[in-house]
Amino acid sequence: QVQLVESGGGLVQAGGSLRLSCAASGRTVSVYAMGWFRQAPGKEREFVAGIMPNGAGTYYADSVKGRFTFSVDNAKNTIYLQMNSLKPGDTAVYYCASRRNTWSTSWGQYTNWGQGTQVTVSS
Repeated sequence: QVQLVESGGGLVQAGGSLRLSCAASGRTVSVYAMGWFRQAPGKEREFVAGIMPNGAGTYYADSVKGRFTFSVDNAKNTIYLQMNSLKPGDTAVYYCASRRNTWSTSWGQYTNWGQGTQVTVSS
């Protein structure tokens, strides 16, 4: 199995940027479909972005399209979520996750999860 560790969260003002990292160990991340999810207090975990195995395609929730970018560094076995033009509504704990075959918007379809990293956007 792959182990995932997120980092890069923090406190930022609205309009600012953050880059989240998800370092993988145990398996090569490129063989998996990867997803970023987030969960705000009192809300369900929601899909943010997904990427196919080998970086064959990326997909974004409408709420982040044009602001967030998902990328993979195979040499570092790490995936990234570049977040620009952040809004207070983006405040949440962000998680990376992996699954076989293809990405999914359903968090229950993912088998491995990181511990999460807090992102707080102040107005």
